Amino acid sequence: MIDMTLELAERAVKAAQAKARALGTAITVTIVDEAGRLVLAARGDGTGFFTPETSRAKAVAAAAFRRPTSEMAKLVADGSVFWSTVPTILAGQVLPSDGGAPLVRGGRVIGGIGCGGGTGEQDHECAIAGAAAIKG
Repeated sequence: MIDMTLELAERAVKAAQAKARALGTAITVTIVDEAGRLVLAARGDGTGFFTPETSRAKAVAAAAFRRPTSEMAKLVADGSVFWSTVPTILAGQVLPSDGGAPLVRGGRVIGGIGCGGGTGEQDHECAIAGAAAIKG
């Protein structure tokens, strides 16, 4: 069953963008459903040309592994072989780097949000803000 709607995705994107403005950074925000399928992508003005791809890979990672990508990034930094090789094994489809969060409603992960363009910490804060906007 697909619970992620365009309306929810738009709400999450707007909240993430508002957080980015408050932080003084530009971001690209991507929303995927629970299976990693693209729902919405909004490339921020002034962001790098590759931010749509990296933000999507963060969103997919958050949805697939049902946890914030900041947790995965810490495991990579701590030398985890699994998390260090995941992007290679999955041909760049997931990115265990700060800036992704699962989207949860009714206690169930219905998708993921990925943000890119700021620092890792800024991307993380924006993703968390987007996820909080639709939590129900």
